[in-house]
Amino acid sequence: MANFTTADVPDLHGKRVIITGANSGIGAAAATVLAAAGARVTLAVRSLDRGREAAAKMPGDTEVRELDLADLASVRAFASAWEGEIELLINNAGVMVPPLGRTRDGFELQFGTNHLGHFALTNLLLAHVRGRVVTVSSGAHRMGQIDFDDLNWERRRYRRWAAYGQSKLANLLFTRELQRRLSVAGSPLLAVAAHPGYAATNLQSHTGSNLGDRLGNLGNALLAQSAAAGALPTLYAACADIPGGSYAGPGGFQEMRGAPRLVGRSGRAQDDAAARRLWEVSEELTGTSFPL
Repeated sequence: MANFTTADVPDLHGKRVIITGANSGIGAAAATVLAAAGARVTLAVRSLDRGREAAAKMPGDTEVRELDLADLASVRAFASAWEGEIELLINNAGVMVPPLGRTRDGFELQFGTNHLGHFALTNLLLAHVRGRVVTVSSGAHRMGQIDFDDLNWERRRYRRWAAYGQSKLANLLFTRELQRRLSVAGSPLLAVAAHPGYAATNLQSHTGSNLGDRLGNLGNALLAQSAAAGALPTLYAACADIPGGSYAGPGGFQEMRGAPRLVGRSGRAQDDAAARRLWEVSEELTGTSFPL
């Protein structure tokens, strides 16, 4: 679909949508568009207060539920409380290049939040999904490598950008293996991924480094597209007529900005053996498994 815009989002009245991290940035922008299209949108967020503040600015039918992807008990509580069908599960929330931190369950913060939290959430909710699972990755996946001997950075010197790249590569390998499993099961559900390009969000100003925050804010001012523009690849992946396993991103300069289209990915992101191994390890780490 050439020059996809928000006008191409279909009527979603009667449909339920979950978006993680929807209180700000591209998650809030996507939630606003989907709610305007008639969907009942659940903002799955760590802070109920910030979620309610964001929801109050959105049109249509929204609700706010607590979800901390860095705590598997919170993920399980969210999933166990869910009732009814889900048209779109959008795995959007993430953390970006903070100092070394750990989730409640002891995982490296970026891998644990960006990948393992969404992995568990998807498996726990998948029986409710009727449409698509959209997972937000990043162009930074190209710098990522999956170190199966030290996924949680317990032996290596911590490098925050390398850890971020690993988590974003994991998002694409997860999408690839999820789609393979759906296809084998004969399910009509689609697993797809997207990346926003360079979008101005609060991720760039929460690096835990004063210099990193200043550089991020400068980049936002000089180079980035808006959060609304950055949300378009997510909406494209959620609504356009594309095959399972697709990856959407901006079609402009270096995939940093522009109208969304299907984009390429690194060779590591197409490694089926690594995708299956990562899935198996993720099942062990989260205690969740493919339910179909």
